[in-house]
Amino acid sequence: MSVDAVALDLDNLRLDELDLSDPDFWLRPPAERHAVFDLLRRERPFAYFGEPDIPMVEPGPGYYAVTRYADLEALSSRPAVFCSGEGAVSILDIPADLNEFYGSMISMDDPRHAKIRRLVSKAFTPRMLERVVDSVREIVDDVLAQARRKAEAGDGTIDVVADIAAPIPLRVICDMMGVPAEDRALVLTQSNIVLSGGDPDLIENQDDPLTAVLEAGIAMAGVMERLAAERVANPRGDLTTALVTTEVDGERLTHQEIASFFILLLVAGNETTRNAISQGVLALSENPEQRARWAADPGLDRTAVEEIVRWTSPITWMRRTATEDGEVNGHRFAAGDKFLLFYAAANRDPEVFRDPQVFDLTRDPNPHVGFGAKGPHFCLGAHLARREIAVTFRALFEQLPDLEVAGEPDRLRSSFVNGIKRLPARLTGAR
Repeated sequence: MSVDAVALDLDNLRLDELDLSDPDFWLRPPAERHAVFDLLRRERPFAYFGEPDIPMVEPGPGYYAVTRYADLEALSSRPAVFCSGEGAVSILDIPADLNEFYGSMISMDDPRHAKIRRLVSKAFTPRMLERVVDSVREIVDDVLAQARRKAEAGDGTIDVVADIAAPIPLRVICDMMGVPAEDRALVLTQSNIVLSGGDPDLIENQDDPLTAVLEAGIAMAGVMERLAAERVANPRGDLTTALVTTEVDGERLTHQEIASFFILLLVAGNETTRNAISQGVLALSENPEQRARWAADPGLDRTAVEEIVRWTSPITWMRRTATEDGEVNGHRFAAGDKFLLFYAAANRDPEVFRDPQVFDLTRDPNPHVGFGAKGPHFCLGAHLARREIAVTFRALFEQLPDLEVAGEPDRLRSSFVNGIKRLPARLTGAR
């Protein structure tokens, strides 16, 4: 399959023609991807796929794609049997130190996971979160004002990703961690590389994309290790200071563990919120009656945010690895088997969601797994992400009511992040 391949024949899909490991598959329109998920849920809920072909990397044994909500919940609720420590954010088997460095808590199992999470949770206090949440509106207002000025100074056009969706969560996280302004461009560029999925638009050296990802992570870690050392000498009222000074049972986080947590924040906090915002703007453009209803009724903020997260599923999957032989919902597995938990598929499972292919901002209840499934790895920053999304869209309705999507999205070539690189838009009042 290539980027220029003809559209899938959705009425005559064949399982033996599908390959979720083909990077180009993830450039297909969402309707085609979800038609494939529908087929997998119905006919082969534990479909097996070979690993992606990556230059200079020896392919591993492959994985099972978990596409039913019930199966995904079953695996997530048994962390001792389906572990994260073998790699949660990569299909490939990578060295243990790199796995933990790039995955932080997401790629750990208890008891180490519990220890790190306790330390981070103690630093991530309700008081600190309240202060961050209070600053979100100020950041959103400033970002939207800059977008308006850019449109008025030019031809009335902006890029929803670069001018709105990317700077908001990045500024929230960098403010929270105390990252100085001169380091933020580097953080944005390198985080894009880490989460690129090998996209040639973000990684120039396609002969060795893995090295580019490793170097990007090292660059971001260098920023945070420097800041951690500075906060030991000169404490401030930011999360980095809290992380270096917090102690549980006589233990503290190392500077490397703090750097790893920073990378996790950029994955779980920056990219998730960024793509929920950009994909949400696109979804509202495609469903104008839903947009009008939400704009007129702030009381819909709670359910609307949950539906945007369900609909977009910014993180497409997480991986688990079997630690022993066994069976789950009729599927036999062996120790060492890999499973990719496709949250994007589970979030459209008709056994759980009525009319799952309908974008409904009033959907309630909405037990989506956009922030992870039940279990020890549920997103620590879900409350903050919800707040950022709600504040952003309420401010968009109030400050940029003339925002119109003006072209097709440029999608990220990644199976892991359901991302948009560019989304052209215009402010009709700025012309």
